[in-house]
Amino acid sequence: MDKLLSIECVSKTLGVSKDTLRNWDNNGSLPSVKTNGGHRRWKESDINDFIGKKEESCNKEESCIYGRVSSHEQKVKGDLDRQCQRLSEHCAKKDYHVSTILKDVGSGLSDSRKGLLNLFKLVTSRSINRVVIENRDRLTRFQYNFFVFFFGSYDVEIECVEKKEDGEDEELVEDIMMLMASFSVKLHGRRSAKNRRKKKEEEELAKAFKKVEEADVQVDTVYVPKESADKIIEDLKNFKS
Repeated sequence: MDKLLSIECVSKTLGVSKDTLRNWDNNGSLPSVKTNGGHRRWKESDINDFIGKKEESCNKEESCIYGRVSSHEQKVKGDLDRQCQRLSEHCAKKDYHVSTILKDVGSGLSDSRKGLLNLFKLVTSRSINRVVIENRDRLTRFQYNFFVFFFGSYDVEIECVEKKEDGEDEELVEDIMMLMASFSVKLHGRRSAKNRRKKKEEEELAKAFKKVEEADVQVDTVYVPKESADKIIEDLKNFKS
């Protein structure tokens, strides 16, 4: 006959609160038996089975497949799907449990890829233990060792199948050209902004000079006090007489 354990004993054994045990009992995750007095008791065999399932779940390594191509043309041709299919077959041979497959279409220089950002979330939340990629260029063109260190700090391994695809050298050249174009656009933008600022300053300076000139005319021709004008007219009349 199974030994019945109190809620205090089970709480200490599993390292969870009594409220958690009550919730598990209510939702059926870890049902208890009720005594005549209405107190919860758990069968020792049920607790041992639960611990075994928990350990099995904790020891199961979750893998994520990450695939990337540089252009939508490659995606349409099926390159991205074939890449992920090869990775899936690799994981199956190694008996990996694949929980997520992420795909990207974009430059390996970009750090704003949707799939890559989702991969970061999986890593930092410790939802996976392994990232499987075809080769390091699929993950990033540069600073690969930084990714290894960053993922490793969350106990996530990066596994490269290291299958070099035809046309990847051309992709690298394309990425470098995109990088150069990006710098060129930024440099041109800075020069344009500088020219716009200079033109605006010149326009403001011209407006300021114009206001000064208008102010001088007004002082000479308009803003003469009436008393002074009357006195001048009176003086002229006296001079004539």
